[in-house]
Amino acid sequence: MRLLLIGKNGQLGFELRRALAPLGEVFGVDFPECDLAQPASIQAIVAQVNPHVIVNAAAYTAVDKAESEPALARAINAAAPGLLGEAARRIGARVIHYSTDYVYDGAKRTPYREDDATGPLGIYGLTKRDGDAALAASGADYFVFRTSWVFGAHGGNFVKTILRLAAERDKLAIVADQFGAPTSAALLADVTAQVLGQLRWHAPAAAPSGVYHLTAGGETSWHGFAQAILRGGVARGLTFKVSPEAVGAIATAEYPLPARRPANSRLDTAKLQRTFGLALPPWQEGLEHVLDQII
Repeated sequence: MRLLLIGKNGQLGFELRRALAPLGEVFGVDFPECDLAQPASIQAIVAQVNPHVIVNAAAYTAVDKAESEPALARAINAAAPGLLGEAARRIGARVIHYSTDYVYDGAKRTPYREDDATGPLGIYGLTKRDGDAALAASGADYFVFRTSWVFGAHGGNFVKTILRLAAERDKLAIVADQFGAPTSAALLADVTAQVLGQLRWHAPAAAPSGVYHLTAGGETSWHGFAQAILRGGVARGLTFKVSPEAVGAIATAEYPLPARRPANSRLDTAKLQRTFGLALPPWQEGLEHVLDQII
């Protein structure tokens, strides 16, 4: 199997390089070798590699900056997935793409299912939703893994930010009224590899194209996540100016940002688990694994 991995240097792409390797020959690319904002660049790299599978781990992920750069966010997040799908359809390739909890408005009181109505609150979520739709409309065989609160050992993320801020500051206050499942990039990569391995043997009707929610098990708030990060740091010998118990809990309204965030980012993963027979471990396991790597 020949795989084209787009976004090889991101925190997810870094883990995918490892997880996809046993499946075949992985051709990893990143910007500027593949510029998702340029249709010609997309067409050229697909033609060059001629893959059986395209794994798109690249995206415009600057949630707040997207409010002032809507055209760039739309080119990368909304238009590029459709172009990848069209290119894949022409050569009979499959597309794996990653989406976000930000496609929902967060007003639902229970975890979101794949067939729930979307309602993005900002440009980032809007462009990601439109990218999912463009890929679906392309006619390619595709899987969209919609996830939340991604972190990893590679790249910048909430885990590393909290470790740094708690060491630098005397006080730390974190939003406590947004809820979701922190999901490690390693888990996303491993499940992707598991699914691709199984698809070699699945009949198409048994694992149809579409959106699949993919997060770690369990849930917490950003405040609870921050406390767990610091407890893990303390257990590994780190010292902080702010103890886990001293982290303040604040409401979203007390920390305004250019882009609104959904209050409920919980995603129901039953469809993925049922279709592929996979168990998704609790988010705490992913956190422990990442802390073991970075501390």
